[in-house]
Amino acid sequence: MRRMVVFLCLISCSGAGIFLARCTSADDIAERAHQLHFSSIVLDTHADTPQRLLAGTFDLGKRDAEGHVDIPRMREGGLNAQFFSIFITGKTLGPPAIQQALDQIDLVRQNVQQHGKDLALATNAEEIRRAHAQGKIAILMGIEGGHMIGNDIRMIRVYSALGVRYMTLAHFYNDEWADSSTDKPAHNGLTHFGKEVVREMNRQDMLVDISHVSDKTFYDALEVSRVPLIASHSSVRAISNHPRNMSDDMIKVLAAKGGVMQINYERNYLSEEYRTAFAAVAGDVSRMEEKFKKECGDDNVCIGKAEIRLEKELAEAGKLPHVSWEKIIEHIDHVVRLVGPDHVGLGSDFDGADMPDGLEDCSKLPKITEALLRKGYSEEDIRKILGGNILRVMEQSEKISKEMQAAQ
Repeated sequence: MRRMVVFLCLISCSGAGIFLARCTSADDIAERAHQLHFSSIVLDTHADTPQRLLAGTFDLGKRDAEGHVDIPRMREGGLNAQFFSIFITGKTLGPPAIQQALDQIDLVRQNVQQHGKDLALATNAEEIRRAHAQGKIAILMGIEGGHMIGNDIRMIRVYSALGVRYMTLAHFYNDEWADSSTDKPAHNGLTHFGKEVVREMNRQDMLVDISHVSDKTFYDALEVSRVPLIASHSSVRAISNHPRNMSDDMIKVLAAKGGVMQINYERNYLSEEYRTAFAAVAGDVSRMEEKFKKECGDDNVCIGKAEIRLEKELAEAGKLPHVSWEKIIEHIDHVVRLVGPDHVGLGSDFDGADMPDGLEDCSKLPKITEALLRKGYSEEDIRKILGGNILRVMEQSEKISKEMQAAQ
């Protein structure tokens, strides 16, 4: 049988008009995408893998039948830099929240040391690049919820010294000084103390993450922070009207100050059709969490599995529509069309959410690079989206931190 080759002609525009640039085969694009992906720094800003480590039975070094992240699948998918999320439910406050956060940080550091042939702990852009040059996977940490400082601003300095490089100001519930997007407003955004927290985060080289926060909290943080903000795992509200997602206005002002939003792969945040169907049969976030806490107590691994199990059961029963991985590309493309390619990246929510069809785990990430290349994105812009944009913000954070500490 003769092999059929499909040719794609790229058209280029200039002041002189439109002209044919060149034709390349589909096979050529696939090969270019493979080379591009596996030579790039592919940096994901949010995975809840530490929750799986807490179970004590999960070995990060072995391919696992469950979850989305382990070293073999990271290698297969070219995922060579990953922020692990330190997460404690927002219902746990004060010293217990601090202790549990410290326990998780220690667990991540132990696992990096245990798998030292493959992993390297990283705290800045230079260390990420060094790990990449050595063929290692850079592991970073972010704290998901400001309640884990226990209303003690000194904990920002402690967490920073331990290697934490971002903190989400709130989670599903308001904390003591910042309003959440999924709770009733209690502070009108950030309190005075909350604004001091943002300033201290700038001083300690800890990125300000506005995923999960209310719109007012976002605008308050944007006004206070000297460092560009990040949204570690949020998607586009114009495509899926979830309060966890960002409006076009929020994206524009985030970008105007140099920030980056990292697209979340959770089906609810990718698809409006899915979001409305899921809300109709399962209710809002608070109702779901209360339901699963009765089953699981404070076991976050159990709660996460129960949520994913519910989504799968509803989908198999035909009560939820399918969501293709290509929705991720739609969200990326929306941001690029709105503010350009310098302000979007990847924030999967691996091990903490139900993935779309076709991107079941991190081994499937090369699909994103190939899809962007086929849409006509330049290799330079794809490298930015895969990780370069967040590296830029990390470099800016480090520079401003040094300036602020020198001025003390």
